[in-house]
Amino acid sequence: MRKRSALLRTLPLMVSALLLGGGPVHAANDYPTVAVADYVLGCMIANGRSRVVLERCSCSIDVISSIVPYDRYVAAETFQRMAQLTGEKGVLFHQTAPAKHSTAEMRRAQAEADMRCF
Repeated sequence: MRKRSALLRTLPLMVSALLLGGGPVHAANDYPTVAVADYVLGCMIANGRSRVVLERCSCSIDVISSIVPYDRYVAAETFQRMAQLTGEKGVLFHQTAPAKHSTAEMRRAQAEADMRCF
């Protein structure tokens, strides 16, 4: 009876700890669900379609979101996509200082995510 009573007293504390701080990396910035899903889907396509890869890709976007605020993530993603344009159009998106800075920031965040999750 005492064990049950002690368990009932500590159960709310354990649940609170799990909800507030337990588990995998928690994002410092809230990314929209569609952005997270898009990242995870692309990551899984590149790394394999398994449950393990799903968990690693989810961890990866959590780490990235804890390092890079969402507005800078969008800017970096835009620079990366637009840099794929050919000719003079693409030059603005990979040779300018803002593009280089944004790309470098994302590479650092991605490297950290790879170290932690893969």
